[in-house]
Amino acid sequence: MKCRARQDAIIRSLRRAGSATIKGLAQEVGASRSTILRDIAALRDEGFVIDTEQGRGGGVSMDTRSVQTAARLIVTEVFALVISVASMQAAGQLPFSGLADAGLAKIEKTLSPDKLRDLRRLLECLYVGPLAPEVDVSDVTGSDPALLSAFEDAFLNRNYLRFHYSDARGVRSEREVEPQAMLVLPPLWYLVAWDPERQDFRHFRMDRITTPKAVAGSTFRKRHVKFGDGVHRLRFA
Repeated sequence: MKCRARQDAIIRSLRRAGSATIKGLAQEVGASRSTILRDIAALRDEGFVIDTEQGRGGGVSMDTRSVQTAARLIVTEVFALVISVASMQAAGQLPFSGLADAGLAKIEKTLSPDKLRDLRRLLECLYVGPLAPEVDVSDVTGSDPALLSAFEDAFLNRNYLRFHYSDARGVRSEREVEPQAMLVLPPLWYLVAWDPERQDFRHFRMDRITTPKAVAGSTFRKRHVKFGDGVHRLRFA
């Protein structure tokens, strides 16, 4: 269970029961005692009033009236903001781009060093450019919400990505690829990946990807991706 989900589960458990033990919380979320103690410290920093008792049982209680007072940002949330701003910039539809860059820079400063490092690594995989005028965009739909979290695992850990894909003719297939880059050609987004089965790069429209999942334990090497004219790596101040 990821950090954000684990801490949310701790808060839900304490609100529901009023109190718990470190051991009980650890078993509930599948984490170690030391991890639970770090989570509790982080939740206190966010404004939750949580008391702990020393001893074998390690009692934990929370003032159910306490609320989160500090914003809690995760890498994928900030990355989603970045690529949204990048999309509008590439499409020439962001009149206050300077302010947007400044705002994102302030948000970045709220991230811990490890989260900021992860964000920078994700940004290294992001490319933007103009969409050719002859490309049909009449069938563009929303993307699977699970994509960004799957991308976080796949790109940061260099895990294979497995998903179902529907091509332009509606033919559905299951793919397992090496994610190498994300390409934004507004209003289309593409996953650029090396397909081991076809021994070549493939561009997958993100709105045609469903049930994405990083394949744990799998690894691959970084490959050089060649893009056409006008495509460049995203740069933010």
